[in-house]
Amino acid sequence: MHDKVFADSNVLLYLLSGNDSKAETVESLLRNSLTISVQVLNEIVSVARRKYQLSWPTVNEFVLTIKALCDVVPLTEQIHDTARFYAERYTLSFYDACIVAAAIEAHSNVLLSEDMHVGLVIDKRLRIVNPFA
Repeated sequence: MHDKVFADSNVLLYLLSGNDSKAETVESLLRNSLTISVQVLNEIVSVARRKYQLSWPTVNEFVLTIKALCDVVPLTEQIHDTARFYAERYTLSFYDACIVAAAIEAHSNVLLSEDMHVGLVIDKRLRIVNPFA
């Protein structure tokens, strides 16, 4: 079975981090089909502006590039409702649960994340994996 892979923002942000080794891993992952959500895009914008202090034109260019390379799942009321359920059931932060809910909505079976309960399997169908481990 071929994995359908969803990426958390913390994975994609290594493209901006200056960590060449992890950025190369992310570039390799992007050569395959990755799925993300609007929540991931929101987090990328927030971190790019706040932590990396990038200009709006640079942030906009980066987001456009990511959107061109990934399938993007919209945030919906159903994803919001499902996220609240997963946040409670699996003790996830609400924003992480939004990403989990979107990954499941997209029929992904792997969620790449460096810091989100690595190894956890959600509803016997979504496995959280650290791509840098």
